[in-house]
Amino acid sequence: MTSDTQYRSIFHAGLWQDNPGLVQLLGLCPLLAVTTSFINGLGLGLATLIVLTLSNALVSATRRLIRPEIRIPMYVLIISSLVTCIEMIFLAWFPDLGRSLGIFIPLIVTNCAIVARAEVFASRNRISDSIIDGLSMGGGFALLLMAIGAFRELVGQGSILSRLDMLFGGAPMAGISVVDSGFLLAILPPGAFITLGLFVALKNAIDLRRQQTTRPMHSNTFRQDNPQ
Repeated sequence: MTSDTQYRSIFHAGLWQDNPGLVQLLGLCPLLAVTTSFINGLGLGLATLIVLTLSNALVSATRRLIRPEIRIPMYVLIISSLVTCIEMIFLAWFPDLGRSLGIFIPLIVTNCAIVARAEVFASRNRISDSIIDGLSMGGGFALLLMAIGAFRELVGQGSILSRLDMLFGGAPMAGISVVDSGFLLAILPPGAFITLGLFVALKNAIDLRRQQTTRPMHSNTFRQDNPQ
């Protein structure tokens, strides 16, 4: 039985240590193209999270029934079926958001992170563990999409949380205006690469600082246990 410590380890790996966007640098096409606003990042992040979690569960449930020679096509078939359902839900219940995301919802099928988790984790572990892995990896990717989208929207447009009506309906919402105008580069394609680079650099700096703070503690403990 998987312990709570192992579950926490899986969540930490997906949200931070092995984040698909920050560390593995997978799924960069939708990550860079869609994150011009928070609501776009939220929409695609939720879609990816749902597909990744359900595909992990289905692959784990059928792993003993799938022949090794055809496992990759079967994974793609499972993922594409889920993506089709998600796209139909978006177009039926959130049509404006679905049209805003456009082709990038169907392109979830080609997201390397989803196929990789199916092959590396779900095909070798229990359903419950695979669901946790899908939630952690998908959650980490979704949080990164929302963070980059919010940052680019704030810097590029000078506002935040605009067009929430695409999710809740009603009249178009202008969001919370912080400044009169923003820095246009942030919402252009070069701004996406710059923003991602800043987030990766920030994560690396945090990890380096943590390593530097833990090393003196280990060193002091070693000296106390081994007096000269």
